[in-house]
Amino acid sequence: MPGYIKLLKNKVLPHRVEQARRHFASCNLCPHDCGVNRREKLGFCRATDKVVLSSYGPHRGEEPPLVGKRGSGTVFFGYCNMRCVFCQNYELSFGGEGELVTSVRLAEIMLELQDFYRCHNINLVTPTHFVPNILEAVLLAAERGLRLPLVYNCGGYEKLETLALMEGVIDIYMPDFKYNRPERGKKYSGVKDYPAAVKRSLKEMDRQVGGLKTDNMGIAYRGLLIRHLVMPGGVEDTKEILMFIKEELSPGCLVNLMDQYYPAHQAHRYLEISRRISQEEYREALEYAQKLGLNLV
Repeated sequence: MPGYIKLLKNKVLPHRVEQARRHFASCNLCPHDCGVNRREKLGFCRATDKVVLSSYGPHRGEEPPLVGKRGSGTVFFGYCNMRCVFCQNYELSFGGEGELVTSVRLAEIMLELQDFYRCHNINLVTPTHFVPNILEAVLLAAERGLRLPLVYNCGGYEKLETLALMEGVIDIYMPDFKYNRPERGKKYSGVKDYPAAVKRSLKEMDRQVGGLKTDNMGIAYRGLLIRHLVMPGGVEDTKEILMFIKEELSPGCLVNLMDQYYPAHQAHRYLEISRRISQEEYREALEYAQKLGLNLV
């Protein structure tokens, strides 16, 4: 049973919604700490107090424990609290492509993914800046019978206070861990102190949900799944990230070491990342992960 059902029964969930909605007046949901009134002014992510829904539906391209036979019920949001120059979905993250929807409509979509598409989970993609709306939608949907695990699919640039709002609501955390060197986070994603922020966040996610847990069909229902995209010339950075996961997080955490980097969006402006990774680079990273004994997808 998803954690938010317990929070609904003991009447904690409405309180979480109320707490989160205060950020619309002075938003500090992520480490940017913009402090803006989102009904009047745009912060770093450029989101207002209304959800920007880009698309939704069953997705079969996610990790196998999320996809199963019926797909992961992905909900893609517009805008992002990072500015990755190589973003493959830049129309969404930079441009905010999508339509404005209410929390009531978002709740209906969650129920549609459960009851019509029969997905295994609700997969919230780039959710951080819409946490208040998501919590309200979960409350409404749970009151109407939502029972699927919730996946928090994020870039890793999170704030502990926001993760505290999601404790007991989110069943599966799926963050990126992009860089272990702060200069790379600043240069390629426009964020400061990325490694420090993501390490704090991953430790908190791990504390909340622990290693990935699956049912007898291999479908995930709780836990931490970390994605890392190997980048050109970044193998040593990758090794540092993998070592952190090995030494600091639960051994059951699942790691997806990804090789599909390509120079999308503005990556061509940076010579060092304007190419695909080589087979040798990925092989070196993979062999290191295997040597550490990490739980790989």
